[in-house]
Amino acid sequence: MTDYANLFRLDGKHVLVIGSGSGIGRESALALAAHGARVTCADRDLPAAEQTVAQGNGSQLVAYELDVLDDDAITRAVDELGDVDVLVFTAATNVRKRILDYTSEDFDRVVALNLRASFQLVRAFGKQMAERGSGSIIGFSSIRGTTVEPGQSVYAATKAGLVQLLRTAAAELGPSGVRVNAIAPGVVETPLTAQIKANQAWYDAYAQKGALGRWAGPEELAGAVVYLASDAASFVTGSVLAVDGGWTAVDGRFDPPN
Repeated sequence: MTDYANLFRLDGKHVLVIGSGSGIGRESALALAAHGARVTCADRDLPAAEQTVAQGNGSQLVAYELDVLDDDAITRAVDELGDVDVLVFTAATNVRKRILDYTSEDFDRVVALNLRASFQLVRAFGKQMAERGSGSIIGFSSIRGTTVEPGQSVYAATKAGLVQLLRTAAAELGPSGVRVNAIAPGVVETPLTAQIKANQAWYDAYAQKGALGRWAGPEELAGAVVYLASDAASFVTGSVLAVDGGWTAVDGRFDPPN
């Protein structure tokens, strides 16, 4: 008999959350720990990761400094952290410019964090999971992997590329018992979207686009992370879970009369 009462429990699991110093990463780490996981809160900003630990159950969370742009640091993390049952990575950046204004340096900066670092993480921790015969990898795409607007070219390209990277990883690692999925958030109030929030017209326009007519708080993404990390999603792999308030489901431009 399946123990449905504990289907989302993560007791005994070691989860590594990268980007846990703020925003979605922080809330995900706290939610995973609340469901019984032992969580390593990794971030390039160690004091920020330590603040996340301070907000949760200290016995379940530990801070770890990790710069995912450093390949050697990722290799060290694999050795130092031991078995990782679940990998969650949320770190991303964006340079909002039109294509004709983009520089090669801008391009390299966005691709390096959003796509190349993700590739390196999947390779490093996916290998460990495949050898052990189990694991769950959760990466963060975006609505911009599906719908675009001016000024989002390279960011959108990396988020679409990440989906295909994770789908391929799901196909390759599935026979070894490793599940790989993406979450695609809509508009979420995080440090990455502070520029939009500072412009009331821009902020309101985004809020009105989705079916719910508002932005999400980062805590509203944590449930999706817990789900994909847990046995509740034991037959879910290669999927993109939209947590976007209906952004990609509705047109949003005009409410026609009856």
